Amino acid sequence: QVQLVESGGGLVQPGGSLRLSCAASGSIFSINAMGWYRQAPGKERELVATITSVFSTNYADSVKGRFLISRDNAWKTVYLQMNSLKPEDTAVYYCNAVVVGRGFWGQGTQVTVSS
Repeated sequence: QVQLVESGGGLVQPGGSLRLSCAASGSIFSINAMGWYRQAPGKERELVATITSVFSTNYADSVKGRFLISRDNAWKTVYLQMNSLKPEDTAVYYCNAVVVGRGFWGQGTQVTVSS
């Protein structure tokens, strides 16, 4: 099993930056990919960014050029650097890990972008 704990959320003004962290523990040696998802009020949960075991990355069009996903070599921590934040980025952000076809989720961290 994999346990995931997100941190780094908070309140930020438009144009500001936040760095989210996801600390992974358990069977992290078998992780195939990890990602960040978000869910805003009244919206479905959407994919934000993913990173694979070979460090390939993928981003939603809405965040491309503003957000960066990264990780350490051992999958201990995955980051989401969020720059040029907009009010529409307001959501609960969730960390996700895939291990041999099984999915694991963190509890989420609230990001609020408001002036």
